[in-house]
Amino acid sequence: MSSVQRGTLISDRARNALIESRLTPNMISMTGLVLNILAAVLVTQRYFVLAGVAFIVGSIMDTLDGRYSRMSGKGTPFGAFLDSTLDRIEEGLVLCTVAAYFSSRGMDFAVAATVFAVLMSLMVSYTRARAEALGVENKGGLATRPVRVVILSIGLVFAKGASIFDVDLLAPAIYVLAVLTVFTVFQRVLHVRKALSGAAA
Repeated sequence: MSSVQRGTLISDRARNALIESRLTPNMISMTGLVLNILAAVLVTQRYFVLAGVAFIVGSIMDTLDGRYSRMSGKGTPFGAFLDSTLDRIEEGLVLCTVAAYFSSRGMDFAVAATVFAVLMSLMVSYTRARAEALGVENKGGLATRPVRVVILSIGLVFAKGASIFDVDLLAPAIYVLAVLTVFTVFQRVLHVRKALSGAAA
């Protein structure tokens, strides 16, 4: 047996053991929520690198729950609803603590940009949900959830005094997030308009 075959066999056994375990997609979703709450708490304490790590791992959990749901067959309609709901809560929670941090430093413009980024991030999700209710798939655009996670994670890890580099990327990350989410909302609105116009033609 080749090393590739052995690796595949071990991977299959691990996957089957995981599927047969009591682990559910909802447990993974709740783990992601706990990690994102931890990230928010760490932001309030100015432990930005640790907050970034917690946010990254928590967001990975948010990705894994859907994949595990499909792989294991343990997914339920409520689980999909819970996953989507928690994603919005987690992102908004961390961004709210970032806004509080900016407020404590008197950075009013950054506070406003953060609040705007929260609103537009919710609108990115809303435009997808509303489009799907109309029968139009609407997952595209620049600032999808993974992209937003990457941008915010970079901002947290490279916040002022948080990294070995003499940089502060938290505010710039928020500004980029605000701009890209607005652009993505317009992308999705135009996509739905085109799709519905084509269907009516």
